[in-house]
Amino acid sequence: MKIRDFDYHLPAELIAQHPCHQRDRSRLMVIDRKTGEIEDRIFSHLPEILKREEVLVINDSRVIPARLVGQKETGGRIELLLLTRKSKVPGSSETWEVLLKPAKRVSPGTKIMIDGNCEASIVERASERKWIVTLTASYEFQRFLEKHGRAPLPPYIKRKTSDTRHLEDLQRYQTIYAKVPGSVAAPTAGLHFSRHTLDDLKKNGVHVVPVTLHVGYGTFLPIEEETVENHMMEEEFYEITPEAARIISEAESVTAVGTTATRVIESAADETGKIKTYSAYTSLFIYPGYRFKRVNALITNFHLPRSSLYLLVCAFAGKNIMEKAYKKATEERYRFYSYGDCMLIL
Repeated sequence: MKIRDFDYHLPAELIAQHPCHQRDRSRLMVIDRKTGEIEDRIFSHLPEILKREEVLVINDSRVIPARLVGQKETGGRIELLLLTRKSKVPGSSETWEVLLKPAKRVSPGTKIMIDGNCEASIVERASERKWIVTLTASYEFQRFLEKHGRAPLPPYIKRKTSDTRHLEDLQRYQTIYAKVPGSVAAPTAGLHFSRHTLDDLKKNGVHVVPVTLHVGYGTFLPIEEETVENHMMEEEFYEITPEAARIISEAESVTAVGTTATRVIESAADETGKIKTYSAYTSLFIYPGYRFKRVNALITNFHLPRSSLYLLVCAFAGKNIMEKAYKKATEERYRFYSYGDCMLIL
């Protein structure tokens, strides 16, 4: 299977640079897999669409303000994206696996002064893209990060260093039910939920069940392998409680909010669709030909071409239906990607 077959053209102006003024006022494309019918709705209509006793699975991972800006000793500006904390005990000095931008003129021993009085020292190169860095603040580093870190927006959302919208991003690039810190990218399908919509769903008898998957930076990257089957997903930590496992296992129908919740459910399901309690890592790669074991419906944003996320929705709905839906979304000026509109695939 060739990755070039999962490409599509998108006008740059359809890539959403800012969130919808009101979370649940984003557009919702409803797709019926059986009939191929497509309907245009608004996300706040979701309580009218989902059936009573439906189990709605959300990802309650919280995005950490993982983007830091600093200067090298030579004066050059550099950005750090924190990926994984390597320190065993949190403190004023912590060691992290990070991405650096730009990374051409750095090496072990390079010092970086981070805005807000924090020093980063490069320890070693971990891989082609990743570095190990020790960060030392004048007080507890986690408190420093909460005060000075910025939302780790994907590269297609453009911000200037002085952009006042950084404060808005810290709030809006986060679901309203985010609870467990650990993601460096948002589970974006959940960004559309408002308190009002969530309350209406519960009042209508929909069971909202949280699971956790900490989203890594690799989630949104295009696949570089020419052959789909050669692609390897980066591992991401997930957790599902005994109560969540029981409810999902017993449900007549399960709607996953996003590709992350989908991967948790499918990683934890056995061949009969029963969910096991897990606290583990998954590198599950879902692409056309995959047989879904437990997910019956999916809420998801419009994804990057050639990405693992786009392949997942093609696997779930069928490539032909997705091509039709994306063509319609382009023609009717839907907003794309993380801050864009979404679809419900039934």
